[in-house]
Amino acid sequence: MMRSALLILCLFTLSVHAQQLDWVKKVGAATAPKGTTVYYANTYGAVSDTVTVNTKAIQKAIDACAAKGGGIVAFKPGTYVTGAIFLKNNVRLRIDKGVTLLGSQRFEDYPEIDTRIAGIEMRWPAAMINLLKVKNASLEGEGVINARGRFCWDKYWKMRKEDYEPKGLRWIVDYDSKRVRTLLVQESEDVTLKNVTIKNAGFWTVHLLYSTRITVDGLVIRNNEDGTGPSTDGIDVDSSTWVLIQNCDIDCNDDDFCLKAGRDYDGLRVNRPTEYVVIRKCIARRGGGLLTLGSETSGGIRHVLATDLQAKGTTNGFHIKSATTRGGIVEDIYFNNIHMEEVTTAFHFTMNWNPAYSYSTLPEGYNPDSIPVHWKTMLMQVTPERGTPHFRNVHVSNIKAKAVRRIITAQGLPTSQLENFRFDQLDITAESKGTLTQVQDWTITNSTLNAADKKPFQVTDSKNVQINE
Repeated sequence: MMRSALLILCLFTLSVHAQQLDWVKKVGAATAPKGTTVYYANTYGAVSDTVTVNTKAIQKAIDACAAKGGGIVAFKPGTYVTGAIFLKNNVRLRIDKGVTLLGSQRFEDYPEIDTRIAGIEMRWPAAMINLLKVKNASLEGEGVINARGRFCWDKYWKMRKEDYEPKGLRWIVDYDSKRVRTLLVQESEDVTLKNVTIKNAGFWTVHLLYSTRITVDGLVIRNNEDGTGPSTDGIDVDSSTWVLIQNCDIDCNDDDFCLKAGRDYDGLRVNRPTEYVVIRKCIARRGGGLLTLGSETSGGIRHVLATDLQAKGTTNGFHIKSATTRGGIVEDIYFNNIHMEEVTTAFHFTMNWNPAYSYSTLPEGYNPDSIPVHWKTMLMQVTPERGTPHFRNVHVSNIKAKAVRRIITAQGLPTSQLENFRFDQLDITAESKGTLTQVQDWTITNSTLNAADKKPFQVTDSKNVQINE
């Protein structure tokens, strides 16, 4: 009788979850370019000599292809240097095996555009490859894009260590250094990115911004080959919807798969969520987190399924982060069927992340009337009512992890507890279990949690926490 009741309960729960996740089958690009005529960039003047900057020649091929209604832009085998290029409607940029695109190492080859970076709208260099207000386009192939981003890394560290940190300006150096992203999809729809290998990003590798119906399939990202670059995120989904990411393999130096939705006053003004996102069958090697939500949460992040993923040496497994000036709601998140190995913290949830970076204060000696516009944007005040973030309704299941330092680090706020987190079927071996502070309605069920220090979770200032191992 008891077994029958439990079976009915499980079937009911699965049915409810299936209804809740009915949206999953709708994610990804609905169309792809159909044109078959090939426009070789070489015909328009592109030269494979690793020296010539071929930006104009490649752009001519793209423009000619688009003018004829679409088709394929490709390259003869070789290595081609380029600055910022811009894809058009119905164009398939094909980087075949045996073809390498090298990013120019001159900032002047990346003209500034209106975009959003790290949560605020501002002028910023165009990416190496850009899809701006594009419909029905793709980047595909088995070739290589090597952004050669060290020139951006060196600029950032020099500014930060020699000038900005000594002046109390840590909070703005990331915005002033204006590093180059590798691939930007902005205000676009029905875009496919498939199979290409991308290396050594100067900043974020793939940025999906204000876009819908995007498929990212089979990308390989290797950002640490030329050294350890700062903020070389793998794939950032930023105020975008109906996104499918699958079969990707990322090794980077910051968040591997990251969902964002705007920062502070400017993010609250824009108020655009990231929602309806599926990430499946992917691997994260080095990086800040297998799956990270935030810290830019202002527009809200919701309706996310992350499943069948592997973390091999990332700092965090599942990381939700924000700050008390961000606001926004993170909710309806599913994280399941995950394998982690040599991860520092399996689950890390915080609403007061990295204060030195997260909170902006103008030091004495600066005139507020003469500072750059984006400084003024960052300094706009947010009331506590708008700035308090909320994390709720998070479902974690079927997690296997070993060689973990901490299982959970969770810290809410007195005014916003981490609410309704459900963990089921965890099998984790770690040095310690960790801490839960300011959480409410948490359950851990059907789990085996082995901590080398033999100590239980430290639970403080929390309500209705049930841990049944």
